[in-house]
Parts: sequence; C-alpha cells; structure tokens
Amino acid sequence: MAARGKIAGKLGKNIKKAASKQEYGPYLQVLIPAGEAVAAPPLGPQLAQRGVQIAAFCKDFNSMTAEYKPKVPIITDVKINVDRTYSMTIVSPPTSYYLKQAAGVKRAAMKPGYEVAGKLSVKHIYEIAKVKETSDNRFRGMSIQNICKSLIGQCHNIGIQVVKDLKPEEYGKFLTRREVVVKRQEAKFEAKRQAKLLRQ
Repeated sequence: MAARGKIAGKLGKNIKKAASKQEYGPYLQVLIPAGEAVAAPPLGPQLAQRGVQIAAFCKDFNSMTAEYKPKVPIITDVKINVDRTYSMTIVSPPTSYYLKQAAGVKRAAMKPGYEVAGKLSVKHIYEIAKVKETSDNRFRGMSIQNICKSLIGQCHNIGIQVVKDLKPEEYGKFLTRREVVVKRQEAKFEAKRQAKLLRQ
C-alpha cells in the first residue's frame, strides 16, 4: 500500500510538472475593447502564459486603438517571438459588431431561426461589405458579392433578417416591440440563474 502511495505521489508530481511546462503557440488572437486593454482576465493571463509584458502590451494596444470609439471590440492578432517580444496587428471590429450596430440592436437573438433580433436592408449589407473589404484581411481577395453572401450568412446566425427595403418608421416600431421581448427574456434568464444559485 505504501509503495502504491509513493507511485501515486510521483505520478501527481509529474502531472503538475507537465502542466507547468505547457507550451503555447506563437500566435494569439484576442478580442479587446478599444482603449481598454487591462491586465485583468481574460487578457492578462493569456499574455502571462506566453511571457509577454502585460503592462507594455496594454499601453501599446490602447495607443494603437485611440482613434476608435471607446469600448468598440477589436480583433487583434498577436505574434510572440522567441525572446518574448511581440508584434501586434489591429484587424477590425468583428463582423457581428457592424451588423448589430447597423441594425440598432445590442445583442443577437437567443434562438436564431426562431426569432428576429433586428433587420437590415440589402443596401446596409453592401455598405458593410465595402468596409470589411478594406479593413479585414480575412476578406482579402474576395469579391464584394461573396463578402455580401458571407455577411448575410452571419445575419442568419445571429437572428438579423435581411430585407430588400427597410422603412424607418416601421422598423422603429419593430425595435420598440423587440425591446419588450428582450427585457422579458432577460428577466426569465435572471430568474433561472438565481434559482440555480439557490440550489447550490
């Protein structure tokens, strides 16, 4: 029994050593609010695991995104070198951010395909496609038509309906009704969360 205990102890130590020596790749993609990079999770631990100086990174990112509206989520590609220095590429806000902003909604549908969170016209899609064509490397080399198709696909995924034309007055009424639905959903979600906490 004592021998088994020693083996188990050694095994536990080896597992801890392996975990502490875990290696991370040289590339990291993160989503950070413009001008608000801080050492707190989730960003801080991700950088610390790779040996990056967190304070310097946050200062550089906040400086590079100073021209953006505060708190706009920014996709950022980071390459970590062997000597722990890094290079940073500011990509752009996520496509979903542009779509939700244009539709005037704060969040996607909780049940895409079963509810409509917002609406966009074909013209909106085209205008967003032109922005993504020049600001997002992931769309580089794609035609405007294909970018539009990609955007429409993402609209479906987050519950935004694409229509030929959108009348402001009618859409304003839709958003008012939608706000009531969202508040009801949030209240229901919070009630479930509280009930779960009480059961713990």
